[in-house]
Amino acid sequence: MATLEPMDDRDGWIWLDGTLVPWRDVRPHVLSHGLHYGSGVFEGERIYGGRIFRLSAHSARLIRSAQLMDFDLPWTGPQIDAATREVVRANGLQSGYVRPIAWRGSEVLGVSALGTTVHLAIAPWAWGDYFSRQAKLRGIRLTMAKYRRPSAESAPGESKACGLYIICTLEKDRAIKAGFDDALMLDWKGRVAEATGANVFLVIDGKLVTPRPENFLDGITRRAVMGLARTRGIAIEEREVWPDDLRRASEVFLTGSASEITPVRELDGHHYQVGPLAPKLIDDFALLVARDDCEGFGESAHLADLAFDKVA
Repeated sequence: MATLEPMDDRDGWIWLDGTLVPWRDVRPHVLSHGLHYGSGVFEGERIYGGRIFRLSAHSARLIRSAQLMDFDLPWTGPQIDAATREVVRANGLQSGYVRPIAWRGSEVLGVSALGTTVHLAIAPWAWGDYFSRQAKLRGIRLTMAKYRRPSAESAPGESKACGLYIICTLEKDRAIKAGFDDALMLDWKGRVAEATGANVFLVIDGKLVTPRPENFLDGITRRAVMGLARTRGIAIEEREVWPDDLRRASEVFLTGSASEITPVRELDGHHYQVGPLAPKLIDDFALLVARDDCEGFGESAHLADLAFDKVA
């Protein structure tokens, strides 16, 4: 097994609370509320050709996630955009991944977070495929998760909150240990929701079907893929998706900033074909991220404005 490069021992720069700090010098205190109680929020963003895909949309969602967790970021969306461009440029990255994360600090350590300050760090690094290129070409293997996405009465699932990902970590690790690539999660009603870090699409009778987001993330890549599908004239259904629908589907694929578009070839012994739709959308997405805007890809003017934010 290849030796992994530790995330805390690298060359480069991280933007921390308004300042570029050498990578190895970023040290939030161990007695931070965010570490002990999961009171943090984060984003995952991709860099393509020196440009950050839908940066403004990600920054806006980060702010919204914090508000849902009952704290406000002391930076505006444009300020977060500018900071992200600055740190990507400082690290000299033309492709890779960006992780903004905001958390409550060390002034108070207890269940109540009242009185804590809010910190923001933005760290970009070179990163390839979340799933290997070979895995994408042949499709990945999924297993059904044991844990379910919680209801809105149980947790603020529309927030990309750190603490809400513990069940995703448990299910992802369980899947890998069992020889699978990821796990597919149901929601509190038993409906199909999402994978551990990606949205899911099914092709049923020529239509593209995806779960209506109810207390889980309406992914930014998910929306981009829906726009690409509409441009191809493909009918899209956002609706309740049940396990029986998985058996009716001819194709299944995942979408997300990390996974991009990844076909599924198997779910607990049930096999799917890889294509013909997913490979076409993969090609369309590659063209989309190679452009300066979304023009000609069926996106609304609003989404087109958010398509890319240039670093330089």
